[in-house]
Amino acid sequence: MSETYKDRQWKTLDKDLKRLSRVEIAAQTVSRPLLGVGVSLAFIVIAALGAALVTGNTPGMLFVVAAAAFGAYMALNIGANDVANNMGPAVGANALSMAGAIAIAAICESAGALIAGGDVVSTISKGIIAPESVADSATFTWAMMAALLAAAVWVNIATWIGAPVSTTHSVVGGVLGAGVAAVGIAAVNWSTMGAIALSWVISPVLGGVIAAGMLAFIKWRVIYRDDKIAAARTWVPVLIGVMAATFATYLALKGLKHLFDVTIGHAVAIGVVVGIASGLGAVPLIRRQSRGLENRNRSLKLLFAAPLVISAGLLSFAHGANDVANAVGPLAAIVHAQQAGEIAGKVAIPVWVMVIGAFGISFGLVLFGPKLIRMVGSQITKLNPMRAYCVALSAAMTVIVASWLGLPVSSTHIAVGGVFGVGFFREWHAERRLRRANLTKPGAKRLGPEERRRRKLVRRSHFMTVVAAWGVTVPATAVLSGGMFLAISALQ
Repeated sequence: MSETYKDRQWKTLDKDLKRLSRVEIAAQTVSRPLLGVGVSLAFIVIAALGAALVTGNTPGMLFVVAAAAFGAYMALNIGANDVANNMGPAVGANALSMAGAIAIAAICESAGALIAGGDVVSTISKGIIAPESVADSATFTWAMMAALLAAAVWVNIATWIGAPVSTTHSVVGGVLGAGVAAVGIAAVNWSTMGAIALSWVISPVLGGVIAAGMLAFIKWRVIYRDDKIAAARTWVPVLIGVMAATFATYLALKGLKHLFDVTIGHAVAIGVVVGIASGLGAVPLIRRQSRGLENRNRSLKLLFAAPLVISAGLLSFAHGANDVANAVGPLAAIVHAQQAGEIAGKVAIPVWVMVIGAFGISFGLVLFGPKLIRMVGSQITKLNPMRAYCVALSAAMTVIVASWLGLPVSSTHIAVGGVFGVGFFREWHAERRLRRANLTKPGAKRLGPEERRRRKLVRRSHFMTVVAAWGVTVPATAVLSGGMFLAISALQ
């Protein structure tokens, strides 16, 4: 039967509709970034208007409004960049979906910022510039605004190129550059700057070593055992207890210290009690969860998935409690300087300022976080729940060790260093097994240099990008901030 005109008409319509659907998909893909930018601009405007309503018609109101907009912009960038370090390993290990990770992180980050974000913050970040060296509140205000804007711009650039950088170090560089431009190089506390520079090396190396050591222990005591499930029933509760103890100590030091006077001794004591209770409570749960599981590595991944998700949430809570000051610290300092007419070493953080920081971090995570989450979780090295668990645990343990030693460290550097540590350990372990196999089988075919490079388990391009971004963060933000301050002074 020949095709009728009506049939041809419907086929033509179907083809046109398919073309239209493709155009719609393409338009949605193109408009997604624009949607994120639009929502971000709306949030910044709302933050500025909120600051205007709260401060009212008071002296310096315009300064506070502009600073609120800059603080909101910085908070968005912290959410887009910094939070990926907490959630990336869990997503890369397939223990959490991207949507689940964003939801958990947004809730935990906001809770950490609002519940334990602290009422007092240092006005001159980390004591880099002596407050008494700043001549007047106007100069101080312009310097803090330049520092805040420069740090936000740099973190934005780093997120765009896919490099996880330390927002703490970005603010440090911003304050350094604006301070030098405002009052000269003599006002800089170079011993403090030296300690911060030292942390660039110590943070990732210590995080990587602890993560690699934890992975080696899991391989030795669980993965390479004949009866993996029996070994897991023995050691997974112990590891959960260690995780609980570590995070209880970590939260006491980084979050609860804002609510209570907590020393390192008190924090460790809290951690030990929580760890023992959690380890004992995990024994029946792991036994029940491991029933009927096959004696293979895939079964072990199921047992580590829940502890990994919990650890990611706890890391986000502590991050919100600690790093929200990066967004709102300079803003709180500007508010105090304009309202009190003086420069103080430490100032109270108003509730509305903390709300801007908390919501800005959450919005930045939801709108722009997935890019860095994917990079940290799956593009540096391949992660599974055991490896990602080691990264999360090393982040908390490294902060505790650094606090005990009195070293300033970056949570970003620690977490990403943990991912690199796990990857490099896997490379070393694979090489070691290959050498052993060649020794036991003299006739075995040896791999050439090119094939050995192809089998590397850490992507070198990402490694070099991240290390380079870390190295230039403070100098780049210092130059940006100093230039912005000089430009503002020239306009005045």
